[in-house]
Amino acid sequence: MLTIHGVPLSVHTRKTIVTAILKKLDYRLEVVIPVIPGNPPPNWSELSPTGLIPVMQNGDFRLADSTAICLYLERTYPSTAILPADPDGYGRALWFDAYAGGTLFRNVVHPLFHQMVVHPKIRKEATDQAIVDTVLGTVQPRIFGYLDSQATGQFLVGDAMSIADIAVVSNFVVYQYMGFYVDPDRYPALARYLRGIVASKAFATALAGEKPFVEQMGLDRSFLH
Repeated sequence: MLTIHGVPLSVHTRKTIVTAILKKLDYRLEVVIPVIPGNPPPNWSELSPTGLIPVMQNGDFRLADSTAICLYLERTYPSTAILPADPDGYGRALWFDAYAGGTLFRNVVHPLFHQMVVHPKIRKEATDQAIVDTVLGTVQPRIFGYLDSQATGQFLVGDAMSIADIAVVSNFVVYQYMGFYVDPDRYPALARYLRGIVASKAFATALAGEKPFVEQMGLDRSFLH
């Protein structure tokens, strides 16, 4: 059985969980919060050289980084592929995974999460509204506009869920947990696409597992109804 070390709320932990669910793999989640509140397990530096989540254990094999884990699972358990077989689709799926982690997460979800969740709920510090306003008003429109232009079908790439959808929608789950929403008038294709992926069996199963943790944090699950 796989062991995934991480936090259910985490964008990156969710990527590995949805991938495991899609591939019908048995796994258990070992909840660990290595950065917040700053009390990692004694052996955390051995499991995660960067100190970040998630980390996967499969027998004696350990691996950190969500993309590396997903690609490892793809090679080890190739049924229900999360990467298209054709080279163009393969490349585009990896591109969206990189865009989700390097642009959407770093420039939108990460700063908003720190201002809306980490500061007020965990560190008991004030939210810097100027940062929130800049992300929502200046940074977000460019990124959402691009994704809206790409969400032309049920999936971002090909005719089945891939790492592209898993990575992108995992970010939007956290974005919506914070009480934000994707305006269907401004981004109609993106809003429709997100509704479809979130309603898929793999995501619905993963999000049901997150429910106790999300409710404990006082986050918003109304977008799921």
